[in-house]
Amino acid sequence: MTQTTRSSANVNPWLVMTVTGLGVLLVMVNLGALNVALPAIAKHFQASAAVANWILLSYMLVNTVLILVFGPLSDTFGRKQLYLLGIGMFTVVSLFVGLATNIWWFIGLRALQAAGGALIITNNTALITDAFPSDELAKGLSVNVLISSVAQLIGPVIGGVVTARLGWQWVFWAGVPIGLIGVVWGWFALRRLPSRHSGGRIDWLGSGLIFASLSGLILALSEGSTLGWSSPLVIVGFALFVLLTPLLIWQERHAVSPLVDFSLFRDRAYTMANLAAFLNSFARISVVLLLSLYLQSLAHLSVFWAGIAVLPVTIGMLLATPVTGALSDRLKVRVLSTAGLGVSALGLVLLMIGISPDANHWLNSIGMGLVGFGSGVFLTPNTRYIMTSVPPGRRGFANGLRSMLQNMGQVFSTAVSLTIVTAALSPRLQDVVYKGTSEVLSSSDVHAINLGFQYAILALLVATVAGMLASVLRGSQDM
Repeated sequence: MTQTTRSSANVNPWLVMTVTGLGVLLVMVNLGALNVALPAIAKHFQASAAVANWILLSYMLVNTVLILVFGPLSDTFGRKQLYLLGIGMFTVVSLFVGLATNIWWFIGLRALQAAGGALIITNNTALITDAFPSDELAKGLSVNVLISSVAQLIGPVIGGVVTARLGWQWVFWAGVPIGLIGVVWGWFALRRLPSRHSGGRIDWLGSGLIFASLSGLILALSEGSTLGWSSPLVIVGFALFVLLTPLLIWQERHAVSPLVDFSLFRDRAYTMANLAAFLNSFARISVVLLLSLYLQSLAHLSVFWAGIAVLPVTIGMLLATPVTGALSDRLKVRVLSTAGLGVSALGLVLLMIGISPDANHWLNSIGMGLVGFGSGVFLTPNTRYIMTSVPPGRRGFANGLRSMLQNMGQVFSTAVSLTIVTAALSPRLQDVVYKGTSEVLSSSDVHAINLGFQYAILALLVATVAGMLASVLRGSQDM
């Protein structure tokens, strides 16, 4: 196993952390706020359920695919340069998203913003791993998770307060000052950090193949319940994935500088760690989205109070940070990660019980808190293992793959969970789920919507249990 060492005696790793922290805040606050502001945006543009789905998926799709593409790019051209480019791009597009005049401009700009977000996320953890010495890396990664948790904590609150008081546009405009500060401060703070660029070739063909194949799969999964599984668009999406994936594998096995380094997957522990990260992301990300939509559609909470009500997820992640730091040197990754996923599974069980026509807010709060706490316990040791088990020259790829898998978990979770919630609903009730409602629903309507939410939580529970199995199967040779 390759351990990380301080890349330069002149680099203050905590100074680097201030820059990466601003990037995390910029991206995660925006995502958390949008989950709560979604009904207001859908109402503003009079978007149908099918179109409203793409308010979220347009960002997730582009961000997920480009994260893997940008990983090798950062190894080639330098992480700090691309990181600062990402902050600048995310900031500028945020300004224009708030000025969008119709839903299609909004969706297109969100896709463009996703490219900037991908540059930030791809290089964030890699910069931390480069800057921190091996004996302080766990602490650095824990702080990074803490910052991300804080961003997720305040994101829904900002989304609720800003949308209610100023309008959804300020969800995006509020991040512009943070982005400008991030670019200026990052240029100053990262100037002594070595660029670590290899100048190697870029696998453009592999990049195109993976973009097209994953786009087809995500498109098919997200549109299947709305358009029907026999829709030509859905069939084309699945066909792209099935036909292009074998070509992608062949290309990556023969490329001089492959986009996907299959040799890393010969290590079972590394493979299982990434699989567990994917499944945890699948199970965790949609909890905030589902509960926010549930509270606005069935519990009739305002956008402000819905944002407050989902805070237990990120409060749980915050509380997990000191616990993880204290236990990371005493327990192996396998034990700590599996235990964290077990706590999350318990939280999802409570949510299945608490989601009902007469919402049990206390039970739901405890369930969300356990999901967040368990995920916080899981993330730090698992991420540390992934990042330190590869050579320094492949950390851009390793972090890109890790981030891409987590984002794929987010995309698939959003697509699958919303599909499950709305699959058996009429178009009228699908609109209720996405936009909220002030009208009185019949008992049969309430039951149908509630059942959809319960089935979606069940799917997240199954994914969490599968993640526990993957974590156990990594073996006992890990740190």
